[in-house]
This record gives sequence, structure tokens and C-alpha cells, in this order.
Amino acid sequence: MDYKREYKAPESYCNLSFDEPILNWDEGIPLGNGLTGCLIWGDGSPLNFSLDRGDLWDKRPASETLRDDFNYKKLIELVENKDQQGIRDLFDNCYNKPTPTKIPAGKLILDYGKVNNISSQLNIENAVADICIVKEEETSNIKSFIHATKKIGLMTVSNYEMVKELKIIAPRFGVKSDKLEDDGYKNEDKLHKSITNLVYPKIEFHKEDDLRWFVQKTTEDLEYGIILGQKVIGDNLYIVYSIGSSIDGQDWLEDHKNNIHEALESGFDTMLVDHINWWKKFWEKSSITLYDKELEKMWYLTNYLFGACSRKNAPPMPLQGVWTADNGELPPWKGDYHNDLNTQLSYLHYLKANHIEEGESFLDFLWNLLPEGQEFAKKFFDAEGLCLPAVMTIDGKPLGGWPMYSLNLTNQIWLCQFFQRHWEYTGDDEFLENKAYPYLRETARCMLRWLKPGKDGKLYLPLSSSPEIHDDELEAWLTPNSNYDLSLLIYIFSTLCTMADVLGYEEKSIWKEKLELLPELAVNENNVLMLCPDESLKESHRHHGHAMAIYPLDLLNYNLGGRDKEIIDSTIEDLEKLGKGLWVGFSFTWMSKFYSRKGNGEGAVFQLQLFWENLCSKNGFHLNGDYKSKGLTNWHYRPFTLESNMCAADSIQEMLLQTFDRVIRVFPAIPYEWKKNGTSFNDFRGMKGILISSSIKDDGLEYIHLKAHKQGEYTVQNKFNSELIIIKRKNNIEKVNCKVGMNFIVDLMANEECTITAK
Repeated sequence: MDYKREYKAPESYCNLSFDEPILNWDEGIPLGNGLTGCLIWGDGSPLNFSLDRGDLWDKRPASETLRDDFNYKKLIELVENKDQQGIRDLFDNCYNKPTPTKIPAGKLILDYGKVNNISSQLNIENAVADICIVKEEETSNIKSFIHATKKIGLMTVSNYEMVKELKIIAPRFGVKSDKLEDDGYKNEDKLHKSITNLVYPKIEFHKEDDLRWFVQKTTEDLEYGIILGQKVIGDNLYIVYSIGSSIDGQDWLEDHKNNIHEALESGFDTMLVDHINWWKKFWEKSSITLYDKELEKMWYLTNYLFGACSRKNAPPMPLQGVWTADNGELPPWKGDYHNDLNTQLSYLHYLKANHIEEGESFLDFLWNLLPEGQEFAKKFFDAEGLCLPAVMTIDGKPLGGWPMYSLNLTNQIWLCQFFQRHWEYTGDDEFLENKAYPYLRETARCMLRWLKPGKDGKLYLPLSSSPEIHDDELEAWLTPNSNYDLSLLIYIFSTLCTMADVLGYEEKSIWKEKLELLPELAVNENNVLMLCPDESLKESHRHHGHAMAIYPLDLLNYNLGGRDKEIIDSTIEDLEKLGKGLWVGFSFTWMSKFYSRKGNGEGAVFQLQLFWENLCSKNGFHLNGDYKSKGLTNWHYRPFTLESNMCAADSIQEMLLQTFDRVIRVFPAIPYEWKKNGTSFNDFRGMKGILISSSIKDDGLEYIHLKAHKQGEYTVQNKFNSELIIIKRKNNIEKVNCKVGMNFIVDLMANEECTITAK
């Protein structure tokens, strides 16, 4: 069977559809364009359009983070003195203050009064929501979208006279008075969850012809507002809105007014055309067809969420993307940037899914924060080089929190992996030279400040931990080096060796020397990866950081067999034995990755099914806990975060294609049912930027299609049921003999394509 490239849009079963009212904000219909977000929910009395903008932050620091002794040296001293209260007072308690925090924008409401029925749908192919409201014998239809490339949201409402009220609602922040606490907060509750603890000047509402808006002054540096315009066209009410901010410039309000007037004049249908064209191009980048239609829906819906909340020239997604909570509280974990797993998992899948530009939002963000990273390395770690806080604001400042994780030195290395992966998956050697290598080099310089020889001559950190093990107790300070820290250190020095070798830099010898001075990963008598040299994991735990060497760092390779295979098998078996009692959503999706690395498609799928069916909301949002109380885990809360959705999508991709060791392996970890009944993927991206497509059916590989981005040799594993490989190019056919399961080489010129089949 020859390959034929075709545009495959998401099927209708991938859409969201609700036949009853959506009563929780975190189950709402999500719309977004990377900067502006909207959640549509409610029973019609009212229908809420909860709005968010990705760069709305109250960045006022907690006073502790400004202290001269808020530094690594002081932390080491407190740990050595076993002063747990001192650690909490200086480094942790500041996180419980209201700011810094992501803040919500407000909402629009359409109030129909009591209705008979409400149904809604999201078509993810064109990112348009449709809501139908029936009241007595009348029907009103709302069609709504956030424009893919403009800072506006639009909707049209039929039979608009059914609407009792159209209103802009501002968040109920605290109102500024003359009496403030020392930090400028109104302390109404212990953990400062309510947004009334954010105290701002009184809001201003305005109206002018067909426009209305409010302006909310927050801090000295930020004011913002929601601007709404409307126009009656026949029986329809046409509404355009935007979230403007002083971030947009001095004349932000007038600029947004003008944008709304232009959109009102252009008309809903005209504005919809460009919007749909953007999404059409987005979906053309890659596609899949799975036997398991629920997991296919999960992949497409997750890619939709990614396209809606991550865009070039917009802030990358924090914990909740562009959908900040609308429940009168601060967003879960203040909507910050968690660099001990959350940001990293959020940007795992975009490269293989071929959504390069959308994913560059995160890379650009990290690169632009270089000055802040250098400042934090100097101020907190007393080091040259680069290190960002592991829990940080949109401008790279620390929020504090459990310091063994929020201020961990090596979490910065995990951020480095995105520069390395971007280079590998694009084949862009200019990016390697100008950004990837410098970023890793500067990070390594910071690490070297604190790596010191132990009694055995090996290099050790003064403090070590493994994310969230033992929470914030003194026991969380593990014997250096934890496998988490050590895996990341091995990764950065080995990666710098590879990069320096490609670039022809003599610095390779420096990195090679440091790599050889690191101790080996800690493995116990059962061949299981340990937490650290003298402690193994003894109970179920949500963060699989001790097994970083398996994934995502790929320091151990199951395909090599031997010791690597033995350790991977034993570590996975140990996780199975300890159980899922203390897992959250990302634990399941990460575990799926482990299974895919060892070729266990059944196990990889099962973990994803558990995640999708039990830990996700009706709209697909990951809610962390077993909120349905099915007994899957001990966590029964429901704080919404996005990282596990993206990790799940990447896990599906890893089941379909693996290229991490520069060998193209198609369908390395899919269940037998998928092989028998048919599975395919189109235009997944592999190393050096090559685009790969493949199909399997009746337990037989049908084809592999390659399109090279750059000239080179590409290694492919023979997964055909034949030893005679046929490589069809535009002008010739090549035959290759290769044993099943072994590798063969394909030489391709830049932009050359070939289809590989078997006799």
C-alpha cells in the first residue's frame, strides 16, 4: 500500500457535546487563542462567558522573597541545623500569601431567566461553540468563538429579545481603603484563597454609544478592562468583546475600542473566515487514526486545548492555561509556572505533533527570561550562569513554597531539555549554536558552583531531594545525590558533550570530565531505581522523579537489553507493587510513558484509559484527583491543571512512534487490537526534522513514509513481516534486505520523500 498524504480533520466524535446545563466552571466549553481565553457554562440563568488573559498577573512579591537571607546558603544552614520551622518561615509560608498570582479578568453573562432546556457543543475543527436555549416555545441560538489571530471574542445571538440581560461582571476583588496590612493585603482567610484578598482601587464602569466597558486598576504597573460592543442585525444580536490591558501600550483602551468597532463593521461571518483558516492549517500539521476512539478523541481534544492556550508571541501556558478559575478564589496553586514537572509536561508533545510555532511560545519565554535567570542564580545561588526559580511568576520571580522543590537547583536542567529537544526535532544547527548550547552551558555553570567532591572523589550537591517525596518534612532532604538530581546532572553534562562535539568546541573535554566525576545512579538489591543512595521508595507516590532516567531523560534504553532493561523492568514492577493510592493525574500519564518505553502497549493504554475516564472533567480538563470517588486514588479533590493532558497526548505519540535514540521505530508500543483493526499517523516529526507517517492493519505494517527536512542518513527499524524492504522515491526504487526487528539506513536529500513498503 502506497502512502497518500491527505488532510484529516478531527472527526465529529472528537467534539464536545452537552445535552444539559454545565454547572461548574471547570467543565465549561473552552475557547482561546493563546492570549485570551473563555469558558462557557451555566444554566441560562445566567449563561456565563468566564474570561481570562494569559498575562494578567499581580506580581507584587511576598516580603520574605526580598530578604537578604532568602538564599541557598541560608537554606543549607537551616537544613544542617534541622530547623524545620525556620525553613517554613522563610521559604514556604510566603507562598500562602495572595501575591504573586495569576488573576481572572471577569466575565460576560447572558441572562435568559429560567429556561426549559439548554444544550451546547464545541466543534474543535473550527473552534466554534454553539449553544441552544429553549424557553417555553421559543429558541435562541448562540454561536461563539475567540478569533484565532485577533485579540477579540465574538458571538451572535438569535432571537435576542429572549435575553433578559447582557452584562459585564468584574471580579470581586477587595476594595482599597486607607487601612491595609503591611503587605497591602486584606487578610480575610488563613490561606488567602479568596480573590477579595487582592485589594485594588474601586472599579470604573463606562458606556459610550454601542460600547461599554470597565477599567480595573490593580497595581501601579497594571490596569485592564473588558470592553464589549454590540450591534443588532435583524433578529440577531452581534457581540464583540476584548480584554485590554496597559501591557498593550499607553492607548490600550482606545486601541481595543477601535478593534471592536472594526469587527462590528466587518460582520460575524467575515471574521469567522480567517479564524477557520487558521485552525484548518493547525489541523493539517498532523493526524492520527486509532482503533480506540476515546483515546483518539483525547489526542485531538488535547491538541485543540494546546492550540487554544499556547501561541507564538503570547505567554506560554501556566498551570491552567488561559482558563483561570471563576469561583471567587485564586486559581489552583495561584496559576503559576511550576518547573518541577508542570511546565515540562505541558510542552512535551508539541514537537512530535508538528506544532512547532505554538510550542515556541515556551522556548521564547525561557530565552527572554535569561536576565532574570542570571539574576536569580547570582542572588539566590551565589553563582554565575543561569537558574530560574522552580515555582515562579510570569516574569521569572520566586513565589517560594516547599523549598526542596520550589527552589531546587536542578529543576532548571529539566527546562534545558526543551532547548535540546527543539534542536533535535528541527535539525536547526543555528538554533543549537546560538541558543541551545549557550542555555545549557550557562545552566551547567550554575550547577558547578555547588557540585563538590565527596570522600570518593565524586561530585555531590550540598542539598538533594526528589520532588514532593516526604512533602515539606525534614526527611525530604535526601542523602545527596538523589536519583532525580543525579539523572538531571548526568543528562546536562552528557548532552553538552554531544552538542560541543557537533559544534566542534573544545569545551567537550570539560563536560566529559564532569560527567565522569558523577556517581552512578542508585539501584537497590532488587535492581530498582532508588530515591537516593540510602533510601528506596516505600509507598505509593505521585511524582516518578526517581525514575527520570527512564523517561523523560532516556538515560536508560530498553532496546539495548542487558542492565538497562533489567533496571527498567524492576522499577516498573516496583511501582506496580506500591500501587496507585497516592497518585494524581500526571502519575498515570507518566506511567504510560514507562510502559511505552518497554513496548507494553496494553499497559500504556490502560493507564491512559484510567486517566481519561476518571481524572478528567466532561470538557477534558485534567482535575488531578479521583473527584468521582471511584476508589482509584486517595486524592478526591479537583484542582484543574493542564500538564497531564499534554503528557497523555505525548504518551499516545510515543506508542505510535519513537525516535529518541535516532532510530525510527513505528508502532513500538500498541495493543494487538490496534494492530489488527488498523492504526495510523500522519506527519509526526522525528529527529532532524523528518516527517514520518505510517499505517498498520491486520497485524501487518502497510507503509512508512518519510519526508526529510535536511539531508542525511535515517535509521529505520524493520517492523514489516518481511526481510525484503522496498524504498520508493520519486525517480527510483531501491530494494534492501534486512532481518525483521533489525535496522536499515535510508539516505535522503533535503525535502526528499520516500515510501517504504515490503515484498
